[in-house]
This record gives sequence, C-alpha cells and structure tokens, in this order.
Amino acid sequence: MSSTTAHGDAGDGKGSLDGSVIAVAGAGGPAGAAALLRLAAEGATVVAADADADRLAQAVDAARSAHGGASVTGERVDLLDAAATREWAARTEKEFGAVHGLVHLVGGWRGSPSFAETDLADWDALHDLLIRTVQHTSLAFEGPLVRSGNGRYLLVSAAGAGKPTAGNAAYAASKAAAEAWTLALADAFRKAGGEGPPQAAAAILVVKALVHDQMRADRPKAKFAGFTDVTDLAEAIAGTWSEPTEEVNGQRLWLTPKP
Repeated sequence: MSSTTAHGDAGDGKGSLDGSVIAVAGAGGPAGAAALLRLAAEGATVVAADADADRLAQAVDAARSAHGGASVTGERVDLLDAAATREWAARTEKEFGAVHGLVHLVGGWRGSPSFAETDLADWDALHDLLIRTVQHTSLAFEGPLVRSGNGRYLLVSAAGAGKPTAGNAAYAASKAAAEAWTLALADAFRKAGGEGPPQAAAAILVVKALVHDQMRADRPKAKFAGFTDVTDLAEAIAGTWSEPTEEVNGQRLWLTPKP
C-alpha cells in the first residue's frame, strides 16, 4: 500500500486540498479565522463549528468573502456534549461523503501568581475546554477520518505542556493530557493501518503562544518573541496533508524552538 497524501497535484490548477472536507472545531477565534481562510484558499470544503455563534459567523463570512466560491459553512456545536459532537461528525460525513480532517482549535488559558495560589476551579474549566473537547471530537471523528483514506486530526498545543511553570500548573497539565490523548489516537490510526501506512494521522502542532494582528495593534511595543502568528499556524495546518500519513502520525510538529 502506498502512502497517502493530499488530493491536489502540483500544476493541476487546483488548491492542494481540492476535494478535501475539513472540520474546524473552535473556528471563531483568531486562529480559527486564519485556518478557515487558508483551508478555503487551498480548495477545501470547510465545515466550521464554535460555541460562539457571532464570532463563528464573522469568521465564516470572512473566508467566503476572501475566496469567492469557497465552500465554508458554520454551525454552533456544543463540543462538551458527546452526542452532539458525534452527530456533527456523522452529519458532516453523510452530507459531504467524507471527512478528511478535524482541526482542533478550542483554546483557553488560566493561571495563577504562584503554585500555592493555584485555583482548582481553573483546572475544572480547562479540563472541559482543553481535554473534554479533544476527547469528544477524537472519538466522534476517528471513524470518518480513517474511512477518508487521508485523514488528519490536528491538535494545537503549547510548549509549556512539557516544561510547566509554577503558575501554569492547571494549563500545562491540561495541555499535556490533551497531547497524550491525541497520541493515543495516533496509535489507533497506526494499528488500523495494519502492515501498511495508516489511513489517517493524528499530530500535535506545538507553539509557545499565538499572536495576531489585533494583539500587535493593542501592544505595539511588545516583541512577542517565539510566538507563532496565526497565519503561520494555518499554513502549517494545511501543509500536513502534503506529507505522507506515516510521517505525520504521532508527531509533535514544533512551530517554535524547543524549550
């Protein structure tokens, strides 16, 4: 069995993701908006979801406006509801015939001045945002991604997951748990491939933190050293379909220097 790569071919006049159907969870934020723009530009049919209907609508409208004729849809999905998440995955596969990707961009941060001042309410909140949503989306989309023959499950994580600081205990632990869960999915994809390459890949894109134009405008003197621009993140996301699944599966893809 040969390796699976992206659908578009160089020089065919199509985007590298032409014919692909990619779901984006947490699409209403700056990273989500950048991902929608890039995926639409590459020719993908993009199915976006977010808990905030207004932010989602703005991101979807921007992607549609930037790329006339692009297929970008959005709907409010409660990713903390396992049944609703499974229904989203099943509905997407039924409507479009396949799902080639789930990009997980649900985020959130809470910290404390010191380890001793950690508020365990922060852990409860981050557990839902950063772990539970990963569990629900991965369980819901595992089957469709394998059936697509070229699936990607992509998690965005933070370098701090592997080098936590005293005031970031809850955040770093949540990110580390989400990474472990994603790597378990990668192992499931590997085993499903049998003797050949996996038909889907799960990978982690690691950043120090993200930055976007509004942050720069709000803090014109800030350096944002080591931060990853959301447009660069979007480019890296789209690029994973250009690599063979066996080279992507189970990998931590660093977009910032390793600590």
